[in-house]
Amino acid sequence: MTAVEELFVSLAGSNPVMQGLLGGIVIAGMNMLGALLILVWRDPSKRSLDTLLGFAAGVMLAASFTSLILPGIEAAGGSPIPVLVGFVIGVVVLDQADLWIPHVHILVTGKTRADAPETDKKMASVVLFIVAITIHNMPEGLAVGVGFGSGDLGTAVPLMLAIGIQNIPEGLAVSIAAVNAGLRNTTYATFAGIRAGLVEIPLAVFGAWAIQYAAALLPYAMGFAAGAMLFVISDEIVPETHSNGHERVATFGTMVGVVVMLYLDVTLG
Repeated sequence: MTAVEELFVSLAGSNPVMQGLLGGIVIAGMNMLGALLILVWRDPSKRSLDTLLGFAAGVMLAASFTSLILPGIEAAGGSPIPVLVGFVIGVVVLDQADLWIPHVHILVTGKTRADAPETDKKMASVVLFIVAITIHNMPEGLAVGVGFGSGDLGTAVPLMLAIGIQNIPEGLAVSIAAVNAGLRNTTYATFAGIRAGLVEIPLAVFGAWAIQYAAALLPYAMGFAAGAMLFVISDEIVPETHSNGHERVATFGTMVGVVVMLYLDVTLG
């Protein structure tokens, strides 16, 4: 057991559900750190954000394989079928969630985006973005919980740290979206970013708890979390970071993210 794992166990104990709770708090706390950056870094360039989000994509990409897909296949006795089933379900669920998100503005403004006043459209875009990030944070929280529920700290701790690190640019992005939409109160924008990550805590606890009572679900759950995260990378993060002429730095950010995750996995796994 590494020093980091020993420290984690000393804080959370040996109960996987409590470990999932602490893991959820850690990743949500790092989301909060990212959201708080708006208080000191009030006007980051789009180039910087695309680079940071590219980094987040790289971390998620590597973590999907090293901490979810491969351990899931091992947990299934070497069979990839349960992981692939969970993977497909994760993709379908996130796809349906993304189909739902564009209709949230009707609930927010009571109007379609075309006929809504400009201020309402700005507010609707903020709400849409926060809802989108919240939904995309759900598989991350679940992945951390499932990791601790599996009892393999060598996989769970690097996954927690990796997801926590990539949560920092996501938290900052939510706060910046709120400010850019006209909410110049940076304190409110910060809380918008913090709220987007809080969903990870209950899902981390649920993931750890569910695996304790249904161990056979572990490979399915790992596949689900991996499929959901890879869907977010391909459908959301890559198009966003490549749509403003910053695809080169975003790609380099992705490469650095992959390296960081692989390093964490090797040194802590």
